[in-house]
Amino acid sequence: MTVKRRPGRRPGSVDTRGEILTAARTVFAEKGFDKATVRGIAREAKVDPALVHHYFNTKEGMFAEAMQLPINPEEVVPAILEGPREEVGERLVRLLLTLTAEREARQPVIALMRSAMTNDAALAMLREFITNALLFRVADGLGVPHLRIEAAFSQMFGLVMARYVLELEPLATADDEELVALIAPTIQRYLTG
Repeated sequence: MTVKRRPGRRPGSVDTRGEILTAARTVFAEKGFDKATVRGIAREAKVDPALVHHYFNTKEGMFAEAMQLPINPEEVVPAILEGPREEVGERLVRLLLTLTAEREARQPVIALMRSAMTNDAALAMLREFITNALLFRVADGLGVPHLRIEAAFSQMFGLVMARYVLELEPLATADDEELVALIAPTIQRYLTG
């Protein structure tokens, strides 16, 4: 006689959440962001998909946590879209500078950026996450073409690379407010034309 296991928590392990994150890292690495599914991650972790949803509301949130990114689209996208439209460029630059201010917070981002430069799988995963979970949601929320949000992102990506990877001076040690004043108008132009 086979006893059917009830869905939910499995017996034994006390770190189910950690095991789901480990499974998520594996599945995201193998399939990329777009092709990874909550059901596939649950299968890898040997848990019910409902349990994955219990710990992580969305695939995007799980990806951000699994990759140890300092951003969660569920929090970031509404923060960008809230407030006056004429200040969205400033909000984006401030958010980027805030998220990358602490070395510990930016290390996973820098590692993923570096990996994307040399590894096709990391590149695909980063591209899928950035475009689908963040950029296109912001563009659609603002009602701007995807090309414009990608152009704005390229400016901000360049800022992170120049400031924290290449450590170009005086950019690397420039005051955040000075950078906001310098870069936000350009980002705003991309988004409002």
